[in-house]
Amino acid sequence: MHYIKPLIFISFCLCCFQLIAQNGFVSLGETAFSLNHKVSKTYSINFAMRSRYFLFEDHKPKYKQQQVDIYHFSTLNLNYNHKLSFGVYHRNRDWFNTGSNETRFTQQFSYTKQKLGVRYGHRFRTEQRILNTKTIFRQRYRFAVDFPLNGEKLDIGETYLVNAIEGLLSVSKPDNPETDIRISTQIGWQFTEDLKLQTGLEHRLEAFNLKAKHNLFVLTTAVLKI
Repeated sequence: MHYIKPLIFISFCLCCFQLIAQNGFVSLGETAFSLNHKVSKTYSINFAMRSRYFLFEDHKPKYKQQQVDIYHFSTLNLNYNHKLSFGVYHRNRDWFNTGSNETRFTQQFSYTKQKLGVRYGHRFRTEQRILNTKTIFRQRYRFAVDFPLNGEKLDIGETYLVNAIEGLLSVSKPDNPETDIRISTQIGWQFTEDLKLQTGLEHRLEAFNLKAKHNLFVLTTAVLKI
């Protein structure tokens, strides 16, 4: 078990980093702050704000704000391993003259299982993305693995790793269907029982069935339970 965890982490790192060297990629940063509140044993809510900005484009470093996102999720715990969630999301790009604003509705089912300190997660998500000129219907599936770096249980003050791969299919009229793949690896710190921080990389291979685009995201997230 001691060699399996590093092997999983290294594999995801290699997938992300080997794509950085490709020509024409764009790098962006995403900084997010999330508030979680457990209303009851079976119901919880989440509110989050996220900022996205360009870091590297046109073969040179740059900083340019792209958008600000605000979203909410309500989650119903069906049992210990299964959850059902509904979300609403607003993206503002009009402030920065970088594209269309967006309102999004999300339906999500997730299943998690833990074995020998490693948690495996499956997430199925459908989205209706309402933009100024069209509506995009998107289906997503994500497989994630996370585990503490010390032992089989995450204690206060310890670090953990989160690795994920996700496939996306977007359908809208009159555009052709679009398929994407996202691969991410992040390291996190459980500072207190209610506060954790995560940072890492995510590579997005977008529209690879049409004209592939490579985007590398630098992710930073703070999660607070209240």
